Amino acid sequence: QVQLVESGGGLVQAGGSLNLSCAASGSIFGIDTMGWYRQAPGKQRDLVAVGTTDGNTNYADSVKGRFTISRDNAKNTVYLQMNSLKHEDTAGYYCNAQKSGVLPGSRNDYWGQGTQVTVSS
Repeated sequence: QVQLVESGGGLVQAGGSLNLSCAASGSIFGIDTMGWYRQAPGKQRDLVAVGTTDGNTNYADSVKGRFTISRDNAKNTVYLQMNSLKHEDTAGYYCNAQKSGVLPGSRNDYWGQGTQVTVSS
């Protein structure tokens, strides 16, 4: 099992910044993708940003140019630097890690408990 612990959420004014952290522990060998998703009340959980071990990144259109995902492999930690925050960025932010499963072609998904980001307008 992989345990993911997020930190760094909070309340910030529009235009401000926050930096989220997610530390992975446990069976971390083989994790090839780590990223962030967010979920607002009554809405589905959506991709914010993901990064792979080979350096590829992918961002939701709504955060491009404002958010940056980075990874410290030595610390098994992924970060999400969020700048120019908007009220619509308000949501629970969840860390995600993925790696190949035991069966060929299978994937295992792991989630953190989430951290709340609230942006006041």
